[in-house]
Amino acid sequence: MGGIASSVLIKKGAEACLYLANWHGKKVIIKTRYPKKYRPTELDIKIRSYRTTHEPLLMHEAKKTGVPTPTIFLVDPKNATIIMEYIEGTQVKQLLGNMSKKERNELCVKIGALIGKLHKHGVIHGDLTTSNMLLNTEGKIFLVDFGLGEKSAELEARGVDLHLMKRALQSTHYQFAQECFEAVFRGYSAVLGSEEAREVLEKILEIERRGRYVSERREEQ
Repeated sequence: MGGIASSVLIKKGAEACLYLANWHGKKVIIKTRYPKKYRPTELDIKIRSYRTTHEPLLMHEAKKTGVPTPTIFLVDPKNATIIMEYIEGTQVKQLLGNMSKKERNELCVKIGALIGKLHKHGVIHGDLTTSNMLLNTEGKIFLVDFGLGEKSAELEARGVDLHLMKRALQSTHYQFAQECFEAVFRGYSAVLGSEEAREVLEKILEIERRGRYVSERREEQ
């Protein structure tokens, strides 16, 4: 895998590292999944190889639904590496606190519509946080990091996906988490339809009840 003139580590995650690099004259992101010592070697290779090929496929599926994602330039399963477009933009996580209520709600409605497009076409992101959403200089929202995603039309998968989004808002943007999630859900409902969206909302509430039940049982022990 040649053509890399320079690279700088910009993020070290639990599953992979991201590097900002120059590749054949292009500014790119290189995502590499490194071996996990706690896994048997053969299994580790299979997992990293599968996820390396699966993620770009999901990103391609997302693009087909009308959801902006980085363009994939190269997939190297053997080295568990993906080279993709670098998006000139800012994480939504860094923006929400500096916006007016109107701007924040408008942005969250757009985010909800993107999630609705994914779910309508059976794509589950798997890690819906405002860290994995980039707003570029033209006002376009890109979804990134589909590493934990899957193809599924199951109500449970949709509910878990949006529940994670809700939890992420509560954790990172607790001052306005409720209004943001309500705006996300308005955008989501507009795309998916009120009936299907209502079923997803009921599933989210069920997931929350499950979580409270488990928490209460632990406290009793």
